[in-house]
Amino acid sequence: MDEKKQAFLTELFDVAIAAADPLHALAGHLPDKPKGRCVVVGAGKGAAQLAAAFEVLWRGDLSGVVVTRYGFGCACERIEVLEAAHPVPDAAGLSASEAMFAAVEDLGPDDLVVALVCGGGSALLAGPAEGLEFADEVELNHSLLASGAPIGAMNAIRKMTSRVKGGRLAAATKARVVTLVVSDVPGDDPAQVASGPTVPCASGRAEALAAIERYKIALPERVLAFLQDAPEPPLPSDTVFEGNEVHVVASAAVSLAAAAERARKAGVAVTVLGDALEGEARELGAEHAQLACEATPQLILSGGETTVTLTGKGRGGRNTEYLLSFALAIEGRTDICALAADSDGIDGSEDNAGAFADGEIAEKMRAAGVDPVQALASNDAYTAFEAAQTLFTPGPTGTNVNDFRAILIGEL
Repeated sequence: MDEKKQAFLTELFDVAIAAADPLHALAGHLPDKPKGRCVVVGAGKGAAQLAAAFEVLWRGDLSGVVVTRYGFGCACERIEVLEAAHPVPDAAGLSASEAMFAAVEDLGPDDLVVALVCGGGSALLAGPAEGLEFADEVELNHSLLASGAPIGAMNAIRKMTSRVKGGRLAAATKARVVTLVVSDVPGDDPAQVASGPTVPCASGRAEALAAIERYKIALPERVLAFLQDAPEPPLPSDTVFEGNEVHVVASAAVSLAAAAERARKAGVAVTVLGDALEGEARELGAEHAQLACEATPQLILSGGETTVTLTGKGRGGRNTEYLLSFALAIEGRTDICALAADSDGIDGSEDNAGAFADGEIAEKMRAAGVDPVQALASNDAYTAFEAAQTLFTPGPTGTNVNDFRAILIGEL
């Protein structure tokens, strides 16, 4: 792949990440100091970095606890940083949820809870609803991840099977709650980020059951029986959230705008397809390949969150699957190259954020002994791009505003 183009696409990714930097994102949204205590809670793949930034910005007493994915932590002086499993919860996530309830449940009206919430928190805030066991929650997450359902459908189910999500963490305290959200969901609905542990929930059991039917999700028998037959878990009433505040402090739209501005300064025409694209990853990859093949020289940017319906047992995430489909559809074109990557630095469960591709990458995969068509059929995009040596591995970025896709057509 052309090194100059690869460097340009990497620079655009870096610019997008910088636009969602925690210090920059939080600076304009600090709440007023309370008469009493200030306690921070939080969850997500960028929660530790948000906590560290909040410590720098906050002037006053402070304590709290946040949970992030294993390997995504960073040093904080006053806020405890816990680590747990993602995307399938483990016992450490269960303990982290208990620690957050313990941190807020004895607070009163003069106190303040600051909730730092970002993508990945749904798995990290484990805690099954009464009537379910933790093993049920683990099985549920396996089923949802394999279903190919969009994030809104998955969260509708998660909220009805959790004692944390759907505003229930906020309901555990009498303190005022200010929620600061780094959005990784299409549309930037804060109730969807990390399944909204401190945000009012507008959905209920009917929406969860409708999502199961619509997307043909094969849930574990105990979970399905719970949703169909057990008494509906109560959601917090509106009075719980009186006086609370919710602010989206960073999002894909802001990051894409920053990348677009940088590209235009370099003299490149830019089209932004949107920050909320959804759908099957391989299908969107094929659509974008057709668009690129028909376009004049320019940069095409997009964000959002695609899905992968698992039918094979390969390695990879939604960005590499998108890009492998894209690469096959542009094969032979020497004027098109692309980067697709998750803004948090991890695509699915592997160590890469995504990958680079051009019109020659499919042949490089074959030369390395990997059939790209078979790899796509087996959900094995990681192996294909690893063989071609074009994986993109920036490491954890400290933020999470969902997927970043950049397609460059023509020369720089």
